[in-house]
Amino acid sequence: MSRIICIDYGGKRTGLAVTDPLQIIATALTTIETKELIPFLKKYFLQEQVELILIGEPLNLNDTATHATALVYNAIKQIQKEFPSIPIKTIDERYTSKMASKAMVEMGMKKKDRQVKGNIDQIAATIMLQEYLNSIA
Repeated sequence: MSRIICIDYGGKRTGLAVTDPLQIIATALTTIETKELIPFLKKYFLQEQVELILIGEPLNLNDTATHATALVYNAIKQIQKEFPSIPIKTIDERYTSKMASKAMVEMGMKKKDRQVKGNIDQIAATIMLQEYLNSIA
């Protein structure tokens, strides 16, 4: 089987998570500068087989767009253009950053490490990906 990758897209940083080849568990992959997303994916897809790209969709509680929604939709268009053979699905990203912060505390992560914003991004991507896996199980 091949992997599923999840993207927590941001204006400056983007968190990435990926499944194992059997698509059982989600694992944090990395956090990169957003401008490096396409080059990173090109390199990653040469090394790993990926069958689906998930990307967090930022929405308000009433399902309206946030200030970041247009950025994500533009990123989706760019990703589709670069990788037309890999399907892309959006996934609700509401509360994932708060859940990531809480998870870091529960894991016993030191305060200094919790303040590294990149950690929140990749953990948020991991949470979204695991929720997706749970929903299809």
